Amino acid sequence: MTPPRPGLRLRSIGMIWVALAFGLGLGAALLWLGSANAWRAYLARAEIGGIATWESLRHGTTPPAGVIISPLPPELVALAETGAFARLPGAPQPAYVTQVSIRPDLPGTPAGEALSLAIVSDSLRYPVAALDAAGAHGAAEKFGRVTRLLASFCSEPVLFSRTPDGLWTRIDGRAVWGCGAAPGDYRLVGALGAVLALAGLLSHVARVTGGFEIFARSLMGRRRLGGPDSYEAEGPEELREIVAAVNAHLESERAALSQRLTVLSGVSHDLGTPATRLRLRTALIEDDALRARFETDIDRMTGMIESVLTYTRSELSVEVPRALSLSALLDALVADYQDMGRPVDLLPAEPIVVRGGRSLFMSRAGEGSLPEARRVLVVARPVSLQRAVSNLVDNALKYGRRAHVGLEAHADSAIITVEDEGPGDPAEIEALIAPFRRGPNAATAEGFGLGLTIVAAVAEQHGGRLAFDRGARGLCARLEIARS
Repeated sequence: MTPPRPGLRLRSIGMIWVALAFGLGLGAALLWLGSANAWRAYLARAEIGGIATWESLRHGTTPPAGVIISPLPPELVALAETGAFARLPGAPQPAYVTQVSIRPDLPGTPAGEALSLAIVSDSLRYPVAALDAAGAHGAAEKFGRVTRLLASFCSEPVLFSRTPDGLWTRIDGRAVWGCGAAPGDYRLVGALGAVLALAGLLSHVARVTGGFEIFARSLMGRRRLGGPDSYEAEGPEELREIVAAVNAHLESERAALSQRLTVLSGVSHDLGTPATRLRLRTALIEDDALRARFETDIDRMTGMIESVLTYTRSELSVEVPRALSLSALLDALVADYQDMGRPVDLLPAEPIVVRGGRSLFMSRAGEGSLPEARRVLVVARPVSLQRAVSNLVDNALKYGRRAHVGLEAHADSAIITVEDEGPGDPAEIEALIAPFRRGPNAATAEGFGLGLTIVAAVAEQHGGRLAFDRGARGLCARLEIARS
């Protein structure tokens, strides 16, 4: 395996992202504040320009920079008097006319300050009704509020004013309060930058944490689905160190189990020769009872070694998992026992009831059941699983006279039940799962105390567990395995 490339540590990644997020957030805030200040200054200039325009109209002074005031020719005054502002030369097209009457609000203000104003825009009519509640005092200030309102919208308005003495003038202040005079608004850009920075930060955090999650899932399913000899992971340096530590642990665990199996296999092989000699010498014993006891002891000695070898092989998990039909495996297993005349039967599977929803024509929810002849598919180690079920059936026959094998299928798990017809306390039986633990009636039955230990190890390899409870007939063993 090639050594992983060095990566950044989580602390360094966090500091980089915090600094980047702070920088982007600061930039977004500066863009937002700069745009807001520029917009407020633009509106203030438009209002001041409106006040200066009013003063120019009243006193004939020079208009402010960017504002052009020109009297209407006599031939166009008639159109203005009739309100046909859209037909005036230079009026925006299409023309939306907003009329404003600026009157003084303070008592004692001369009536000569009153002014009629027609605003011709190419895109909208302005909400001038809001100006009455703006709290402005004096016609000049009201005129400034009007131009401030014009600057609030992106449009190109042209103003036509009529003084009380009937003089019509055209006011072009688009260079002051038109759309082209408005500053650039970068608030949306700043907000978008902040959102993108947040999305990038969350995406990177999800990718980093996802590496840990993926590795954890693959490690949890290692024994059930069969994992590689070593793992690789892309991500921060901490994840790489964890993966390296797990790889070292798995390698040492495999080496220890392999050495244990090698030693046991050697012991089993070395015991074969003296065991054979003992059998030959036992055959020379004339006393039948004594010869039978010797043969029994030899069989127990060799059987115990084989049981330990079987348990060690199950710990190594050398069998490759594959997809199989659990119902077919149980059918074949029960048929083998029945061929040998053993009292083992397969319980019929209970139909799975499927409930539907209510329809327009029925007030009750509909129900249905799946067909009984169905396959329960799992991904499992068939030899190990068959050995585990056989151990449970043998225990049921040994201590409960009969064995009733059943199968319960669920969406995420399958449970193999083996029920006998004998007495038994589930708590006492679960205590016998530990290696070389045997019950009080061990003297009357053959065994080495590893049968339930092997079943529990197989259940753990398949993502489940072994449990016991009381059934309708006797003690019921429940071997649960995961389906997904």
